[in-house]
Amino acid sequence: MKLSMPRFDQAPVLVVGDVMLDRYWHGGTSRISPEAPVPVVKVEQIEDRPGGAANVALNIAALGAPALLVGVTGRDEAAHSLADSLHAAGVQAHFQRIDEQPTIVKLRVMSRHQQLLRMDFEEPFNTDAEALAEDVDGLLAGVKVLVLSDYGKGALKNHQALIQLARARGIPVLADPKGKDFSIYRGASLITPNLSEFEAIVGHCQDEAELVAKGARLMNELELGALLVTRGEHGMTLLRPEHPALHLPARAREVFDVTGAGDTVISTLAASIAAGEELPQAVALANLAAGIVVGKLGTAAISAPELRRAVQREEGSERGVVSVEQLLLALEDARAHGEKIVFTNGCFDILHAGHVTYLEQARAQGDRLVLAVNDDASVARLKGPGRPINAVDRRMAVLAGLGAVDWVVSFAEDTPENLLRQVKPDVLVKGGDYGIDQVVGADIVRAYGGEVRVLGLVENSSTTAIVEKIRGQD
Repeated sequence: MKLSMPRFDQAPVLVVGDVMLDRYWHGGTSRISPEAPVPVVKVEQIEDRPGGAANVALNIAALGAPALLVGVTGRDEAAHSLADSLHAAGVQAHFQRIDEQPTIVKLRVMSRHQQLLRMDFEEPFNTDAEALAEDVDGLLAGVKVLVLSDYGKGALKNHQALIQLARARGIPVLADPKGKDFSIYRGASLITPNLSEFEAIVGHCQDEAELVAKGARLMNELELGALLVTRGEHGMTLLRPEHPALHLPARAREVFDVTGAGDTVISTLAASIAAGEELPQAVALANLAAGIVVGKLGTAAISAPELRRAVQREEGSERGVVSVEQLLLALEDARAHGEKIVFTNGCFDILHAGHVTYLEQARAQGDRLVLAVNDDASVARLKGPGRPINAVDRRMAVLAGLGAVDWVVSFAEDTPENLLRQVKPDVLVKGGDYGIDQVVGADIVRAYGGEVRVLGLVENSSTTAIVEKIRGQD
């Protein structure tokens, strides 16, 4: 399955559900309390993060998609903290504020990156369901996907009304379900239970075949468009009517904290579908995102650069031979990570020691090296009959194997000027004994504030000399 980074900036998503504040008290522990056999934590830092449906909206915004949120809070300090955090992240939040009820807060005491204690401050909300539905109806016209982020805390009391409002507008509805009654999600485009939630409804599944069979019956009973069962270390399974089951393995390199992983899955799914991705591709992207977020501590959002790097790794474009399109995506990610881009070019017909030394010197000018290689036709024009000795795909494959080279891309023109205008490297490097002003493309790079550097020649190293020597021995 081929993956690409969706246009999240054109994918507005509305999230409706239970918002809460995840509060963290961080501090060191060096002694045991004399009052009870418990560690004493000296609180040094207090951190607030949006949780629940708010975290779903935050994840969507972090991917670069417009995020709207409808939820229920109290009229208290925690609600203000939530509103401020969401506003700072670009989330358009609409809260139904209820007097005399607290905003849901989950307080975690942390020490040495370990959770020692969690305290929940919550009461089921007395939500005005009709007013909430009116808020949702007024926002649906400006979005492409509706997410029901249900934690069973009382914000969602009229699931069917919300689903029907979205369906009337042709808007897909994604639901992260809770509880033992999935009939409230009837008619949803997709629901995303974890395995324990799924088995609480359909019973224990002995194997994947039973999971698929029971999932198919559930989809039929509830008129669901699709069902995604997240299975922890066993990955996830996508079920669709009249389609074979799609099993995706878990992608986490290291599981550090599973808090908020479900939020990451549904937010990535929603944003991807809103951006026009087909469901299997959207699920694959969500699987990559989940693999990243479980490697973080606490409720955390995944950023667009993080997901883009994972996509590049998946597609083999993290480094190596790439197309221009792949290169530009890779460079966007590299720049998001603050990396300095170096660019050089040449024919590299027969790779020799001089090339290797030069490319190592070029790579040392920054963090990432882009090597642009003349294609066969342009080499023939520049070098004459009988050249190149090696076809461009072979030249690029050899160059990509060098540790100093990050990306290899070909160009068809005699000069790389068009490519330079697209890549816009921080540093343009050439080897030779000529001045900077004589470097092809120097004016382009210097015009936007880039640098041009000339490295010295490596003595007694020349492809042309090697070719002439070989021909002289024939």
